[in-house]
Parts: sequence; structure tokens; C-alpha cells
Amino acid sequence: MYRQEDPEINFDQVLERIRDFLKRFGMGGGGSLAYIVLGVLAVALVIWLATGIFTVQPGEQAAVRLFGEFDSLQDEGLHWWWPTPIGARDIVRTDEVRRLELGVRGDTTILTESLMITGDVDEAGNPGEAPNIVDVQLRVQYDIKDIENFLYRAVDPGGVTIKDASETALRQVVGSRPIDDVLTDKKEEVQEETKLLLQGLLDLYETGIRVREVKLQNVFAPEQVKDAFDDVVRAKEDKARIINLADAYKEDVLPRARGYAAKQLQDAEAFRQQRIALSTGEAEKFLAILREFRKAPDVTRQRLYLEAMEQILPGIQKIIGDPSKVIVTQSSASGQIFPVPE
Repeated sequence: MYRQEDPEINFDQVLERIRDFLKRFGMGGGGSLAYIVLGVLAVALVIWLATGIFTVQPGEQAAVRLFGEFDSLQDEGLHWWWPTPIGARDIVRTDEVRRLELGVRGDTTILTESLMITGDVDEAGNPGEAPNIVDVQLRVQYDIKDIENFLYRAVDPGGVTIKDASETALRQVVGSRPIDDVLTDKKEEVQEETKLLLQGLLDLYETGIRVREVKLQNVFAPEQVKDAFDDVVRAKEDKARIINLADAYKEDVLPRARGYAAKQLQDAEAFRQQRIALSTGEAEKFLAILREFRKAPDVTRQRLYLEAMEQILPGIQKIIGDPSKVIVTQSSASGQIFPVPE
């Protein structure tokens, strides 16, 4: 989790070794001994002070303490701080995304962590008489957002604390929902709710941890009813697939039907306008003839009669009439005869 660089120096042992060394060479007394001791102490002091030099690598931060109390944070680079026993430093990697597995370790299932009771209710909204049990495996990814809290506020925040908090949050969410939510179509909601609850617990405990992702790994129904639940899951998947196909068919058919309906309406409107125009023209023509007829009824009647005959007679092969009242003429164009009124 973090590396602590606190060199331990026992001054009594150092002085004892110096005395043994001087006695071995016959230098156990006199003024020279004092100078030697002072020189040795000065060298030891320099060495001790030099042990306060430390390096913080990229992606790391160092929390330094003075007489056991947190003092400040040091970023990447070369630094110096009071060595032990005056000061101490703890270097932590802050850009590392850590992972916690709940209910499983590698390929081994931990049933004491993964088995949970769901919040199923009956039709009246009351808790069911036989609550369902579900096997849930969870993975949590997190990093450190506050080194001071992570190191000095909580006990083992990256171990027991986050594990217990994750299990508590997951059990609370699963215990408030029916088993179908966890097994089928509402896993995303379960994950998001668990993440929010877990982050709240970790902030309450002052762990300095930020939850980045909560992911349901595997969710199993109890072994006794696993086949039935698998059938339910498959049925819901088929339902969703069929609904998607129906939506796709609807999106394909409706635009074409709307286009065809719009075309029919446009054609009908065009036909309507055409008929109105023709009727209006015919009416105007008749009114114009009527006005002319009223000015000269006999002439107009004669002209209308002749025009009608020009349209009718070319299609008639024979004409039968009273010879005493008609003058028989022959058309130079068609060889046909027609009566001429007196």
C-alpha cells in the first residue's frame, strides 16, 4: 500500500562500538579521546541528517510527520525531512487504480460473502414469506483521493474497511430489490446505487478512498431454481429482441405509409382542382352562350343547332325524314345527307 523509509539508529550501540574500537588500540583515555568522540559524533550526525533525503517518484506523494503528527504532503522530486526519531515519511502511489473482489477470489467463490437475501415482496407489497437468495460477485475499482485520511484516519482502509463497506452497501441494495432486478434488466441501477452508497460509507469513515467503478461480475440464482430463472432470463431477452424487431418494422413501414398517404392526398387535391376548373369553365361557357342567346334567340338557336348537327351527323350513315319538309343535300366530304330546317 505504501512504503515507509525510517532508518533506525541506536546511539548507545554506536558509542559502545567506538569505545571498544579505541580500547583495542590503547586510546581509551586522555584528551584525544574526547576529540575522537566528537569527530565520530559529527560524522554520525551528518550521516543521520543525510538519511533524511528521499525521492518521490512520478505518480507518488509523500506524507511527512513531525514527532508522529502529520505535517504536510510532498510531491514528486528530491526532498529532505527530519529522520527518525524526529520525523517520518510515508510514500504512497496515488495514480494506481486498486481493485477489490467481493464474493470471489480468482476462480474460487466465497459463499459467506456472495450469498445474499433479496427484497422480494408479494402482490400486496408485503415481504415474501420465503425470501429469495442470490449469489452475487462484485468487483470494486478505487484510488486514493486524500493521503492524510488514507494513512492516518481509518484502520486498514484499503483492506478490511473497504471490504466490509462494500459488502454492507451491496447487501443493503440487493436486500431492497426483487431478485429479478439483480438477475436481469436492472443491473446497471444496482451497480450505480451500490457505488453511491459505498462512497458515502467510505467518506463517513474518512478513508480517503474514491470509488471509480462498481461492477457486478456474476449473479446466479439458487442452484435449486437456476434452470427456471435461466428460462425467465431467456424469455425476457426474447421479449426485448422481438420488441426491437417490431420497432424496426414500425420505423420502416410507417414512413412509407405516411408518404403513400400524402401522395394520395396530393393526387386527390389535384383531381379536385382539375374538376373544379373544368366545371367552372363549362359553367362560364354556358353563361356566355346564355347571354348571347338572350340577345338574339333565333340566331343563337340556329347556330347551336348547326354546331350540334356537325358533331352528330358525321357518325350517322342514313337519315329518314319527311320528304316534303326537308331538302336533301349531299356533303361533298362524306357523301351523307342531312335535313335543313325551313
